Amino acid sequence: MTENNVVFNFEKIYVKDISFEAPQGAAIFSQQLEPRINVQLNIGNTLLDEAQGLYEVVLQITVRAETEAKKDNTIFLVELQQAGLFTIQGVSEEDLDAGLNINCPDLLLPFARETINDLVGRGGFPQFLLSPVNFEALYEQRLASEKQQEVTQ
Repeated sequence: MTENNVVFNFEKIYVKDISFEAPQGAAIFSQQLEPRINVQLNIGNTLLDEAQGLYEVVLQITVRAETEAKKDNTIFLVELQQAGLFTIQGVSEEDLDAGLNINCPDLLLPFARETINDLVGRGGFPQFLLSPVNFEALYEQRLASEKQQEVTQ
């Protein structure tokens, strides 16, 4: 198909699942803290309507702030599934896979960043700004890893 037949539309953005925990409650605010922040990220997609080329893409982010303490070390935990509906038509399978794993999450990230910052602030903690993510590099790493696994099998 020619480029004129390519469709890439951002149809809807929404929070699919969200959780905030501060397991130590108010006791944490009386401590002098230098937290370690651990961020985990996962991307998933589902074809909802093949005829329309409608996909749900979910950017799942987990942010955990921890102290050095051995016991009860979680300061806060945020789990977010930021989702979007995208119409994608007229692209090759390779370009579709790249779009679902690079372009779509890239569009979802600013919404996720704002939601996480808001949750952390409402929990009584200082502003937390999620760093930018290079989804293209992550995608290329995943492809290289899959290729390596094929070679070793």
